[in-house]
Amino acid sequence: MISKEALIGTWQLESWTVGYSNREDFSTPFGEDPKGLLLYTEDDWMSASIARSDRHTLPQDVPFRKLPEEKLAQAYLSYFHYAGRYRVLEGDIIHYVTQSLNPNFVGTEQLRHAELDGQTLVLSGRDESGGVTRLHSLVWHRLSGVDDS
Repeated sequence: MISKEALIGTWQLESWTVGYSNREDFSTPFGEDPKGLLLYTEDDWMSASIARSDRHTLPQDVPFRKLPEEKLAQAYLSYFHYAGRYRVLEGDIIHYVTQSLNPNFVGTEQLRHAELDGQTLVLSGRDESGGVTRLHSLVWHRLSGVDDS
């Protein structure tokens, strides 16, 4: 069973896959090579960010807030973030979301089952969308210093 002490630190994303209750295949929401960081602090705060590795840059000659909505939408769809408090409970982690790119996440509790094998952390969670249950599996590796990037 995972402990809070085992979680504390910085984790780098290796993969994010989603399985579905109504079909056999899996999807990779942020591609085959997603980039991400997951932080757990000693004082019970967490932050998770995930991005596609092939994100397009935005035009540099236009102020960010003046960009066309379709350009901004593309940028937002290739990035995901949330942060807040966390608690470890019987092998699971509960994230209490206070900040998120997706405003619908704020105020929610995100339950993650956690499995730790050495320096590899696997977090899994379920949600429903359109009557379909989705099972998310995210594989993270512990970063130990500045040379791990």
